[in-house]
Amino acid sequence: MSNNEFEAFAKKAVADYYNARVDATSKAAITAENVYIVWMVKALQNNKALLSTTVPDNMYYELTYNGDKNEAYLDAYRKWENVVIKGVAI
Repeated sequence: MSNNEFEAFAKKAVADYYNARVDATSKAAITAENVYIVWMVKALQNNKALLSTTVPDNMYYELTYNGDKNEAYLDAYRKWENVVIKGVAI
């Protein structure tokens, strides 16, 4: 799967996932245009992307395509907290 194909597939998968679970009374369906890629990589025949949407719900998504099995896995996460750790010396 090319990067462009994977990007289109990933955005549509996230939009479809969101639309299948959104509260029907909110009428807040989204399209792939409301989904953006934060990070994406291709290694051999596999692809992975971290995605988010323009919906202010603190959700982010990880989509992995396994080229050996021709299947994809979608993980959905909610940002819980952002903590600053000061004085880090590495």
